[in-house]
Amino acid sequence: QVQLVESGGGLVQAGGSLRLSCAASGTINNIKAMNWYRQAPEEQRELVATITSSGDTNYASSVKGRFTISRDSAKNTLYLQMNNLKPEDTAVYYCNVDRGEFRRDYWGKGTLVTVSS
Repeated sequence: QVQLVESGGGLVQAGGSLRLSCAASGTINNIKAMNWYRQAPEEQRELVATITSSGDTNYASSVKGRFTISRDSAKNTLYLQMNNLKPEDTAVYYCNVDRGEFRRDYWGKGTLVTVSS
């Protein structure tokens, strides 16, 4: 019943910007954090950015200073503003809701970001 839908991916040149959105439907309780993950071809999924329920943020070192995670509670939407994109950022980006150790996470199906050099 809960659904996360990512949008905003696409093709962009190096140095450009994109803003990813993750729209949540359904009631999600016990949210510990909301996250953006990404998975490059043939690589493991990695955590890119986190925002906790209290608003604290954290970023992977590779994107720190370039990406900003935020949320709009009124719109039930999570965002990832990506600036100064690099080809290494090319990946499928996934929205994730962490509900803690003893509850199942929710995941979106991903949106593809391709950064050309």
